[in-house]
Amino acid sequence: MEQKKLIPVFYINGANASIKENEEKNQKTLELAASYNNNGADGIFVIDCSTNDSEHDTTIGECKEIVRTMEVPLYIGGNIKRLEDVKKYLYTGAAQVIINSNSETEMAIYPEAVERFGADRVIAMDITVTPYQGSFSNDASYVFVQADASCDFYAWKKQLKADGIPVITYESTISWSEFKLNEDGLIPCIVQDYRTNEVLMMAYMNEAAFEETITSGRMCYFSRSRQQRWLKGETSGHFQYVKSLHLDCDNDTLLAKVAQVGAACHTGSYSCFFKTLLDKGAKVANPHKVFEDVYQIIEDRKLHPKEGSYTNYLFDKGIDKILKKCGEEATEIVIAAKNPDPEEIKYEISDFLYHVMVLMVEKGVTWEDITRELANR
Repeated sequence: MEQKKLIPVFYINGANASIKENEEKNQKTLELAASYNNNGADGIFVIDCSTNDSEHDTTIGECKEIVRTMEVPLYIGGNIKRLEDVKKYLYTGAAQVIINSNSETEMAIYPEAVERFGADRVIAMDITVTPYQGSFSNDASYVFVQADASCDFYAWKKQLKADGIPVITYESTISWSEFKLNEDGLIPCIVQDYRTNEVLMMAYMNEAAFEETITSGRMCYFSRSRQQRWLKGETSGHFQYVKSLHLDCDNDTLLAKVAQVGAACHTGSYSCFFKTLLDKGAKVANPHKVFEDVYQIIEDRKLHPKEGSYTNYLFDKGIDKILKKCGEEATEIVIAAKNPDPEEIKYEISDFLYHVMVLMVEKGVTWEDITRELANR
């Protein structure tokens, strides 16, 4: 039997949202989407409630940001009056556009939309919304749910699975019995930021904490000092949402990649590993780290100008000068590419990237913005 997707629905007008159609839109669109994304929903369905072109364009921008920042697929519907609306929705990166089969206006567009974009990208269905933890049709593959930001889809799916209803859940590919534990019956777990691979902390798990981590989607540990379960963020709000779990070659250490809310360390530091004991000044080869470091130096020059700085010279001359230099450096790459010596093109690409980073700082674009965009291509 096909697994059912539990997809919360909310109504948006730009940056503002509500979970009921005629309710005041007093929630933040991205915050609501992030809650669903982190709490185990299988997708997010947004219904556009904009009333004019300006609001519609703002809504499109919010949908693009949802796609860039969330892992679960985005579905979009509402306000479909022409084929152009379907195209705009799909160009946000949405998985599908959902046509309301009860709307004559939308159904009139449906055949042409399918022909243009494909039946896998544009679907028509009766949009029936089910209350959170409510009953739904057994033949429904998409279950559209009315749920507030705090609703726990992991817990609901656990109950549905126990009731014999096929839903998407996650289970470890290796059982706890195969882990090699320490003398206390625990296994250490190293925790990394899933986007940057920065090591955040290390803690221990017992079997109950491991199972809760998988079923709840949030990192749970065993506190050796308190001898009790420890849900990370339970008191601070600094939850760690699981993206992946890995086991090392000896089966005795876990590696968790997480989305960290706030700081991982109880001191307020993002990472627990902030005390430098020895640093030989080795050059860092991690591209993300190098780009971030150079970007931060450029950003610091803009905030704290330094006399004689070429970077400050570019900022002082303004956007036209920065753009001119980007164009010149791009041309230098083309010329260098015709040279059989690879060293020249390495130099020119590096020069180009530096000037592009000056442009990024000038326009307020970060490397995180760029990598998110590339990841969704």
